[in-house]
Amino acid sequence: MTHLPLSSRPASDLRGILFALATFTFWVFADSSIKGLGKSSLPTYEILAFMGLFVSAAFALYAALRRQINRLKPVNPRHQAVRSLLDLVNNFCVVVALRHITLPLFYILVFMAPLVITLLAAVFLFEKIGLGRVLAALAGFAGVVIAVNPFSSSRQGDWIGFLACMVCVACFSVNMVWSRVLTRTETPESLAFCSGIVMIVAGFGCMLFHAQPVGGLWLLALLAMGLFCAAGSVCFFVALKHTTASTVSQYHYTQLLTGSLVSWLIWHQLPTFSMILGGALIVAAGLYVALPRSSKLSSQN
Repeated sequence: MTHLPLSSRPASDLRGILFALATFTFWVFADSSIKGLGKSSLPTYEILAFMGLFVSAAFALYAALRRQINRLKPVNPRHQAVRSLLDLVNNFCVVVALRHITLPLFYILVFMAPLVITLLAAVFLFEKIGLGRVLAALAGFAGVVIAVNPFSSSRQGDWIGFLACMVCVACFSVNMVWSRVLTRTETPESLAFCSGIVMIVAGFGCMLFHAQPVGGLWLLALLAMGLFCAAGSVCFFVALKHTTASTVSQYHYTQLLTGSLVSWLIWHQLPTFSMILGGALIVAAGLYVALPRSSKLSSQN
C-alpha cells in the first residue's frame, strides 16, 4: 500500500485530513479546559453534566441542520445504554486523571488504547493479529513503564492519575470493541448523542444532591470545554465523510505535540526524557499495529 504525499492526494482526502487535524486539536483544547477546571472545587460529575449537555446539544443541532434527526435514535437502546455507561466511566476517569497528571503524560498513557483494542479484538472478535502485533503491544506496555518512571522523584503525576488513566484506557478500549459491533446497526451520531444524554442524566442527577455554584472564569471554562468537545466531535464525523477511518486515526498522535505545546504555554510543563522515550515507544508500537497488513506484506517482498 503506497502512501501518497499530501500534494498528490485527492481534494476530498485533503479535506478529511484537515478536519481530522481540527478534530484532535479541538479535543486537546477541551482536555486543557478540563485540566484548568481541575483547579476548581467543581465536582467531577458536575463537569460531566455540562460536557454531556454541550455534546448532545451540538449533535442535535448538527442532525437538525442536515435534516437527519432520525439518525440520533438508537436501534437497540439497551446495547446503547451499556456502551454509554462505559463512555461515562471513561470520561469520569479523564477528568480525574487530568486533575493529577500533566497533559503530555496523559496523552502518552491513553495512547495505549489502540494496543489494548487490538488485543481485545483478537480475544472477543477473533481478529487475527500475528506475532508482530503481539510484540508491538508488549513494547507499548514497556513504554508505559518507562514514561511513568515509577522509581523517579521527577514523576509528573501521582498514582491516582496513573490509575485513572489505566481505567480510562480499559473502558475506552472495551467501548471501541463493543462499538465495532454496534455500528452494524447504529449510526455514529446516535452513539455520540446517547453518550451525551447519559452524562446529562448522571451528572445533573448527582447535582440534585450537591451542586457547586458556577460563575466567573469557571463558567467560561465549562463553556470552552463544551464548545471544544462539540466542535471536535462534529469535525470528526465530517472528516469521516471525506476520508477513511484509518486515515483519520493516523493523526490522533498529533495530540501529543499539541498537548505538549499547550502544557508548556499555559502551565510551563515540559515532558521529561523518560516520558519522551516511553512515548516514542508507545507511538511506534501503535503505528505498527495500525499499519494495514497489506503494507507489511508488500514491504517484505
